[in-house]
Amino acid sequence: MATEAATQPAGAATQSAGPSGATVRIHHLDKRFDAVAAVQDVSFDIEAGEFITMLGPSGSGKTTTLMMIAGFEIPTSGEIYIDSSPVATVPPFRRNIGMVFQNYALFPHMTVAENIAFPLKMRKVDKATIQRRVHEVLEIVKLPGYDRRYPRQLSGGQQQRIALARAIVFNPRVLLMDEPLGALDKKLREELQLEIRRLHQDLGITFIYVTHDQEEALIMSDRIVVMNNGRVEQIGDPIDLYDRPRNRFVASFIGESNFFDGVVVESANGVQTIRVDGATLKAISLDGLQAGDPAVVAIRPEKLAFPGQPSADDAAENVLDVTVVEATFVGDMRRYILATDAGTQMVLRQQQRFGVPAHDPGERVRIVCHVEDTRVVAAQ
Repeated sequence: MATEAATQPAGAATQSAGPSGATVRIHHLDKRFDAVAAVQDVSFDIEAGEFITMLGPSGSGKTTTLMMIAGFEIPTSGEIYIDSSPVATVPPFRRNIGMVFQNYALFPHMTVAENIAFPLKMRKVDKATIQRRVHEVLEIVKLPGYDRRYPRQLSGGQQQRIALARAIVFNPRVLLMDEPLGALDKKLREELQLEIRRLHQDLGITFIYVTHDQEEALIMSDRIVVMNNGRVEQIGDPIDLYDRPRNRFVASFIGESNFFDGVVVESANGVQTIRVDGATLKAISLDGLQAGDPAVVAIRPEKLAFPGQPSADDAAENVLDVTVVEATFVGDMRRYILATDAGTQMVLRQQQRFGVPAHDPGERVRIVCHVEDTRVVAAQ
């Protein structure tokens, strides 16, 4: 349910949150649970009205960071600023933050209207205003007329919308969401991803979202904070993170990547030549590497192509001769596992379309890739 803000006057719930939300600054945040370092020196800034997602595997520290922003966990060290005001030791009910949990936390004995009205009642808002605001947010989440139902009478998607309605009814300037779509089926989850994105655009408040679902983060976010082992690995917009990962973890966690271990032959004009399995690959360079240094090259499966197919270019500078190990039909594409003579395996995804020939296991083939789609990444 929404956290409660005693600092906001009762009448504030009737006012618009305005065209933008609050700025949020995370400054050298640490959180330890006895000997376990759950969050380690995490720092990043969130712009007013931004949709930012903390993405990472279980145990990466993303939810712990969110709980510290909400006020449910106190940092071991560091500070959190909301609109330049330090709040690390401020109790949750004084932060004016809305929150949606993974299990929605709806009160089963209350109607939809009573669930949504709860944060307003805690703020001692008058009944007429409460009734009006409840109906307004039901319109916003596209559930008008559901006010007299109970949570047990709602589908999972409807419960999620009610949880959102309760979190925004008092016009918070920051909304936190902890994997709110995790319990839904794939089709409904995809629909609600777009609904939440629309809601963010309509409200203009700051959204801070937590998920372990890479596709969800790419679809919904203005920027993504990739976390692992309690630390921030990289921050960027979805295209930047997907096309320009800094290290092997980001390249493997966001989408799928092929990795080639090799040695730098030369470096010039932002391009490094890497010796890999008896062949050379030209790749967008990584700062700090010199000739003779070990290097890791990352290529996305969809960036590899067979010469002659519509998406390929025979002028592509990177060429590998490989053997087809496995070919799988997956509807809109064929997924190939290929191997070099040295045994390095890679995945190639080829779009399924008329006129594109298929290849069979055991077949000797040549694959190509552009330099711009080939990147040297940090090993860790």
